[in-house]
Amino acid sequence: MNIKHLLLVTAALCASLTLSAQSENREVKAAAGDTYVEKQGSYTPSFKVDGSNKKIRNIILMIGDGMGVGAVNSAMYANGGELTMTNLKTVGFVRTQSADNFTTDSAASGTAYATGHKTNNGYLGRNPAKENIPNIPEILAPLGYACGVLSTDDLNGATPAAFFAHQDSRNAKEGIWADLAGSSLTFASAGTQGTFESMPITTQEAIRGRFTVVYDPNDRAVRRSERLLYLPKTVTLDRGAYLPQTTEMAINYLADRSKKGFFLMVEGARIDKEEHSNHFPETVRETLDFDKAIEAAIRFAERDGHTLVIISADHETGATILSKAEPENGYALGIFASKGHTPMMVPLFAYGPRSREFSGIQENSDVANKIIAILSGRK
Repeated sequence: MNIKHLLLVTAALCASLTLSAQSENREVKAAAGDTYVEKQGSYTPSFKVDGSNKKIRNIILMIGDGMGVGAVNSAMYANGGELTMTNLKTVGFVRTQSADNFTTDSAASGTAYATGHKTNNGYLGRNPAKENIPNIPEILAPLGYACGVLSTDDLNGATPAAFFAHQDSRNAKEGIWADLAGSSLTFASAGTQGTFESMPITTQEAIRGRFTVVYDPNDRAVRRSERLLYLPKTVTLDRGAYLPQTTEMAINYLADRSKKGFFLMVEGARIDKEEHSNHFPETVRETLDFDKAIEAAIRFAERDGHTLVIISADHETGATILSKAEPENGYALGIFASKGHTPMMVPLFAYGPRSREFSGIQENSDVANKIIAILSGRK
């Protein structure tokens, strides 16, 4: 069975199980939507170093927020049956449960991906006892790695925040932004200029004391900066090619600032937001946008030869399934059985040296611990 058929069968099975479980206690109201998309193509690497034992200098972790098998299926078939992520050979699944809930939120799952430890829903960078847990940048930066985060959410969004903040609540907006000033990040970009300027002046000044802050990626200050915070005007649907273009920018920036290597987390945050609203066309659009960012990462990994790219999700949202598609016409019809998160496993794709270590079924915390072991040398 090839990867495309596996994704389709898995999505149908997961949705069936979700509907069955929910219907025992309450009525389930399904929502449907369809879309036509302009095909964007995909990229297939040569696989020359994929799965090899070559030394890894860089790891790019890409998280599609809410991106379950249903979202991947829908975008793939709407895009003529192809995505860069589904062109890859290494595939697995990730279990996402948090320490205190069978259905995780983005804060707990983001923390698991960022630290290698499970925690309670709502916690950022802290364990269930509310003790700080070192995140990947805090572990790797002292070893000489440059580290970055990038998202189509605000920087205080749960997933990017998990990679630099330590807070009891994902809603501690001002505390999260204040944590950025003392973080181990070399590069950060997310929304937005307006959000940053709404923070207390003391927080803005502390961040400017550690980062060069720019609102335009072509600002001359970028080149001479040592640590960069790039804040666009918007990260909503009218943001254009912000995510793929800034993924390329972040990769080049980090690669230029460390001979040792780099770690970068890229989040396609708005897949989840559209699934919460049961907006099928926008769910497909956001997944396709995320796949263009994946393409930028895979193309770099192919040229570099020492970069591992890992693509997964923090959780599934919407119990999203593909109901019908006409790949030749760019048409897809999808169904949502929920407006919330679900506990279903999410897919994982990997490319580069040692990619096979990420196949099979694993916990979100396992992914982080493998990343830490590979780059730090710690077992």
